[in-house]
Amino acid sequence: MSSAFFMPTVNLMGAGCLNDAVASIKSQGFKQGLIVSDKILSSIGMVKQVADLLAASEVKTVVFDGTQPNPTIGNVEAGLKILKENQCDFIISLGGGSPHDCAKGIALVAANGGEIADYEGVDQSPKPQLPLISINTTAGTASEMTRFCIITDEARHIKMAIVDKNVTPLMSVNDPELMLAKPASLTAATGMDALTHAVEAYVSVAATPITDSVAIKAIEIIHQSLRTAVKDGQNIEAREQMAYAQFMAGMAFNNASLGYVHAMAHQLGGFYDLPHGVCNAVLLPHVQRFNAKVSPARLKDVAKAMGVNVENMSNEEGADAALAAIAQLSTDVGIPAGLKDLGVKEEDFDVLSENALKDACGFTNPIQATHAEITDIYRQAM
Repeated sequence: MSSAFFMPTVNLMGAGCLNDAVASIKSQGFKQGLIVSDKILSSIGMVKQVADLLAASEVKTVVFDGTQPNPTIGNVEAGLKILKENQCDFIISLGGGSPHDCAKGIALVAANGGEIADYEGVDQSPKPQLPLISINTTAGTASEMTRFCIITDEARHIKMAIVDKNVTPLMSVNDPELMLAKPASLTAATGMDALTHAVEAYVSVAATPITDSVAIKAIEIIHQSLRTAVKDGQNIEAREQMAYAQFMAGMAFNNASLGYVHAMAHQLGGFYDLPHGVCNAVLLPHVQRFNAKVSPARLKDVAKAMGVNVENMSNEEGADAALAAIAQLSTDVGIPAGLKDLGVKEEDFDVLSENALKDACGFTNPIQATHAEITDIYRQAM
């Protein structure tokens, strides 16, 4: 069976690489950029820092900093309006998954027309998006290098999954110096998001030797570095290791896709406006318990990557050990214990499960679930 591997043409990594990105932008002849970010990064001066670096290189920019934590159709439309008014020839996304996804939506519609909802699903766009440079400030979503774009439809209270090779950024930038300001709670949530990406890609039916290698390495590094990054946010080594780990997890799921953890988490985020990484972290061990019916050997590998001695364990015992290690890491970095702590209500399970199954159609979970089984997983996670 053939497979394809998607990622940006250029990927800059390591402390200080932001300066290399600015030089590359100038060398490519871009003249007027739209910086897509959020209010927090504007308030701490990071947006101005990037704009000033570009200005020093004779690249003009305008700013849209209205991206919400779960970016909406309205956010895309507002950013697109600024882009058109200023005749921007490229876009810079600055932040974590929310600005990156918002920028992807703007870039896709700018090049293809219509509305962002027109591109829900897999490879619905006919043309590449406007050139996008994605500068990352978190270590989790890997949206700076993927072909995934998640936009909330405010009217339907759902997250639209846009999986399209044409939303892959032209360049990704992971400078850990930009990640030092992240609070512990965000570090934990995005780190567990990265772990979820790696685990779901590893148990995916679309996994390949390439995605397996980067997924397992990502899990190893997250196990070794996330607790330190949460406890000591100024630890540049832990920040850099997490940047590499989330990038490798992105390489894995960008090509092996995801599973029911994300399908279910998207519904929680769209319905209750909850943090995506936290939803993933709470759901991850419960979904993998369901997947262990068919993937115990793979989950045993996950346990080994998380530091468990699995030498004398059966596959089933190894899978149980993986679930325990995942749950312990969540606890250690301060993730809430269950969905009830996030305000999720059992009376909403029916619609959440129905929408999760629809969302999962584009994913590659190792075992297919029924509506009742998805509902049961939500209940277990309470």
